[in-house]
Amino acid sequence: MPNRSNPNQQALFQADDAPHADAPLAARMRPRSLAECVGQRHLLDDDAPLRRAIEADNVPSCIFWGPPGSGKTSLARVIARRTRSHFATLSAVSAGVRDLREIIAEAERARRDAGTRTILFIDEIHRFNKAQQDAVLHAVEDGAVTLIGATTENPSFEVISPLLSRSRVYTLKPLDDDDIRALLERALEDGERGLGEAGVGVESDALDALVSLAGGDARVALNALELAASDAAAADAGGIIDLATVEATTQRQLRHDKAGESHYDLISAFIKSVRGSDPHAAVYWLARLLEAGEDPLFVARRVVILAAEDIGLADPQALAVAVAAQQAAHFIGLPEAKLPLAEAAVYLALAPKSNSAMRAYSAAASAVHERGMLPVPLHLRNAVTGLMAAQGYGKGYQYAHDYDDALPPDQSHLPDELADALFYEPTPRDRAGGADSAAE
Repeated sequence: MPNRSNPNQQALFQADDAPHADAPLAARMRPRSLAECVGQRHLLDDDAPLRRAIEADNVPSCIFWGPPGSGKTSLARVIARRTRSHFATLSAVSAGVRDLREIIAEAERARRDAGTRTILFIDEIHRFNKAQQDAVLHAVEDGAVTLIGATTENPSFEVISPLLSRSRVYTLKPLDDDDIRALLERALEDGERGLGEAGVGVESDALDALVSLAGGDARVALNALELAASDAAAADAGGIIDLATVEATTQRQLRHDKAGESHYDLISAFIKSVRGSDPHAAVYWLARLLEAGEDPLFVARRVVILAAEDIGLADPQALAVAVAAQQAAHFIGLPEAKLPLAEAAVYLALAPKSNSAMRAYSAAASAVHERGMLPVPLHLRNAVTGLMAAQGYGKGYQYAHDYDDALPPDQSHLPDELADALFYEPTPRDRAGGADSAAE
């Protein structure tokens, strides 16, 4: 427990926490208390578990998982201030095991000598490798530090199991438009940390644009406001930010990590939209991927797979369309590669669907693994030599073209042990005669 009688403890944190006067607006406007936090009502409402843990001064080691600008760092700082804990912070991008050990040793001394508790905040903890995460495990276990890790990636995949099992995961959500608007208005009015003393004003449509451009990211919103305010002042606009100023100084940011969870979420949405025969959603998710910088050939590969997996024999031409789109994208590159990919996405979404080929292969593969490498029947083997012919190779083989519809009446093409097996089960949408011949 912290030594609440130590007057230097809270002062120590406040000194560490106070942003410099020249710091960016987003840093100056960090909340200093729970009352100043916006959004995350599922965590911070009066009856929310995290709020109760903070107010009871019983915050466990935890992982804050959420998108950029959702308040992970700010909330960690508020918790440290509220619980009168020393706040030690590391960035997993630049720190290593040596830095961790130094902070842990200092935290153990502070706990032993002054009863001071340390909150160790590790930003982008998903960038720590296993050895680095292992280095903090013992300190979390014995209570030398209370860990708060921040990550934009799913901790199930990025945080080692032993550390994850000793931490509580809290999911932060993007701020909604009302939250962003409240932050911007607070920054405009605050004379101590914000723009209140500068007398900056924002026209209504300009404020709406700032809210929209933020995309739920508080940092983006405040940085855009500060940039627009500087531009308005430089242009001698009387301290009024209008829509033209916002449009000239900011642009919408399309965040996309090609190796992160959003990469897989977006491609999953694209695939399921095509499979669900929704061309509008298919082309939207395609645009989300490509406009954010996704590799067009990655998308093209998925398009080819979709054509075989989900359209299949319902429209065999779909695979030709998909392969043509892949070749065109490879040949012409961006930005024009978007066009054949869009054409293929819409075509596949509108095409009839059948996964009979995929199901047939899966069933056959299961038989292979269950029954092993069954011998090829003698009548299906080629008698290349006289010895092979004497052994019965090719004996009794019925040449398909000698029969109506190329269907030898008494010939099995499977091993004897699987003679009655049915792997391909056509759907009514299958073309190429599969459904019709099965019905007959």
